[in-house]
Amino acid sequence: MSEFKYACPVCGQHIRCDSSQAGTQMECPTCFQKIIVPQAPEGEQTFIIAGSKVAGERPMHKVPDAAPTLPRTHGFPGAIIVVIILVCIIAAVGFVYHGTIFKKLAPQPVAQNNPATQPAPTKKPAPPLLVAPPANDTNWLLNLKGVPIPHSTAAGRINGQDFICQRATLTGGFLSLRDGDFAFNIGFGNASAALLAGKTINVGTNATSAAHIILRWKDGDQTMHESFTNDYAMMLNFGVVTNNRIDGKIYLCTDDDQKSYVAGTFRADIQKRRPHNQ
Repeated sequence: MSEFKYACPVCGQHIRCDSSQAGTQMECPTCFQKIIVPQAPEGEQTFIIAGSKVAGERPMHKVPDAAPTLPRTHGFPGAIIVVIILVCIIAAVGFVYHGTIFKKLAPQPVAQNNPATQPAPTKKPAPPLLVAPPANDTNWLLNLKGVPIPHSTAAGRINGQDFICQRATLTGGFLSLRDGDFAFNIGFGNASAALLAGKTINVGTNATSAAHIILRWKDGDQTMHESFTNDYAMMLNFGVVTNNRIDGKIYLCTDDDQKSYVAGTFRADIQKRRPHNQ
């Protein structure tokens, strides 16, 4: 008995067998196809013969020509190496930027409309309280030449009581600076707001036919008033008329026992005189 080689008719795998196995069935160790062992070649074997597939078996590959085949190599294909390199690169990038990626993918918390967790609204600071300057010879003057008018809200005293202008009106040539039941009223005849706009009025204590001044205040339940046609000093500057209002600056001191005065700025609403009832 002698050994010989033959090729699988399906995958071309070389199989070694004994001449006594000719005509028997064998299973290809590679494709597991059942093969009929061919007859051993006579003489010295110079080429590889092919066995025959058992009838009824489904071929898996085309039977190669009975020609010398190169031995199989078991190296890694180039495509597999490329895939491995790409996987390594992706893994490295994921490790470096995993914090950023997962932070973006993480669900953002939804703000709850819970009054207990909401920040308290910021309160606007209350405007500073206006305080009337003290009544003394520094603020009360009967000679106002060269004396500056304060840029603060008009304030002072009437009959010894503090006064801070809360509202100012100009009606038919009559300027009124009021603080509740207290008021400095200054009459300019029937001069209109357009005529008074931009004017500067300076009155000395000895001026005659000057503007008519009326002081009004409350003494208990009684409303008191005192009039001046002279014996007072006043500087009064009117601005321009804007949006039915007129700005102004005043410094007024009356020659009364309580040294009443008012000094500062105002913005007067321009009103029409009410008609008298017939």
